[in-house]
Amino acid sequence: MSVKQFKLPDPGEGLTEAEIVTWRVRVGDTVKVNDIIVEIETAKSLVELPVPFAGTVTELLASEGDTVEVGSVIISVEDGQGADAPPVPSPSDGGADIEEGKIGGLTSTGRTAVLVGYGVKQTEAKRRPRKGGSPAEPGMPRASAPTAPARHLPVKNPDEFVPSPALAVDDYTARSPRARVDAPSTPSGAGRALAKPPVRKYAKDLGIDLDEVAGSGDNGIITRADVDAHVTGQGPKPVASQGDSGDSGDGTAYVAPVFGATGERETRVPVKGVRRMTAQAMVQSAFTAPHVTEWITIDVTRTMELVARLKQDREFQDVKVTPLLVLARALCIAIARNPGMNATWDEPAQEIVVKRYVNLGIAAATPRGLLVPNIKDADRMDLHQLAEAIGALTATAREGRTQPADMGGGTMTITNVGVFGVDSGTPIINPGESAIVCFGAIRKQPWVVTDTDGNDEIAVRHVTQLAISFDHRLIDGELGSRFLSDVAAILEDPSRGLVWG
Repeated sequence: MSVKQFKLPDPGEGLTEAEIVTWRVRVGDTVKVNDIIVEIETAKSLVELPVPFAGTVTELLASEGDTVEVGSVIISVEDGQGADAPPVPSPSDGGADIEEGKIGGLTSTGRTAVLVGYGVKQTEAKRRPRKGGSPAEPGMPRASAPTAPARHLPVKNPDEFVPSPALAVDDYTARSPRARVDAPSTPSGAGRALAKPPVRKYAKDLGIDLDEVAGSGDNGIITRADVDAHVTGQGPKPVASQGDSGDSGDGTAYVAPVFGATGERETRVPVKGVRRMTAQAMVQSAFTAPHVTEWITIDVTRTMELVARLKQDREFQDVKVTPLLVLARALCIAIARNPGMNATWDEPAQEIVVKRYVNLGIAAATPRGLLVPNIKDADRMDLHQLAEAIGALTATAREGRTQPADMGGGTMTITNVGVFGVDSGTPIINPGESAIVCFGAIRKQPWVVTDTDGNDEIAVRHVTQLAISFDHRLIDGELGSRFLSDVAAILEDPSRGLVWG
């Protein structure tokens, strides 16, 4: 019998390590080629790793929660063949005898092929410094169409183990978030509590045994709220959602971790993964781009009436219609009227790069931290396509499966703090962009309304606040104010979108 060792592949993007989140197999389990054996978390996303050979698991060389360097052996599999059987190249090995373009093989540039779902990286990875270094710019190329998450296809032998192509534009526009199935991530072993990987990791960080937690989700799946309820000794928290943002999901709104129930006076939480990358990016942005923030308070009663009508429209029955959808469309229209807002500052070249496409980011609070995936070419979508894209984007973020390509190349971002009941804020610009719009809570308030005869009266209206932070190096006060005014005008009277759009 020969034992094959599977090494942690190079995820690309200059990343040098990953954390083992969930093992899908145990010692003694039988695996086939392309079976998912482990879920890892890099600094940018959760990734499922398939095994490139078949056999019986003999050893797991890393535990859940361990941080593993690229190239380290993480699992051993006995293939049931003789010791003289030809070896199967592991994903981290290189060599001229490995076929070009395959996982573990060499590209035309001499670069080792990277993880399934990432494609083949054509340039050498720049490893980030271990301490004190600033994160490298993602440098993601502009996508000509929205990119769907890569799918793993069964293969006949390890040499044919290649990622599947992305969906075409027509496939994307036909998709609906309703088609997604939230299947529980259960290992092959029996008797283990049902929970998705982000919830499992959250419980592990708190030192909670999921076998002791009662699940309130479908089929007994344990949600984040169930873990919090177990910690505090209370019942599950009700869903508190304004219904129009990328909240954390699993059937509940995002809630902050609960500490102190064990009697400890302090709890230390390691800063790693997405939270570490987010912290580095925010520091870089805050101390590189001079931020200016402006606010405006507006009457969005007509937008709320439009949302109510669209919810009753049979053409929109398969998508979620919210005020966030109208705001996203309003941003695309306002950018077309003020193209200087959709730009970035190129420091090395000392140039302002105006982008003729809109990759619209939606900030989403998830169990892994703040993620900002973006909708590629949002300006080319109609309202229904945009609703589909927002639904798919937030569903993927809630599941913790947002890929690096979905977070790179953004041009402007919306952060929706209104879902938490917050009126507004001063958001920090996402690195690589020049502006971010903050959407506050929509409340019923007294408002002065002027009728057609010029008479003023006080009426109860739906009112909200918009704020925008922009990079003052390339966006002056006039441009920023005009853009914010245009967005506000469309939300006050959505019919303007027909004229301006």
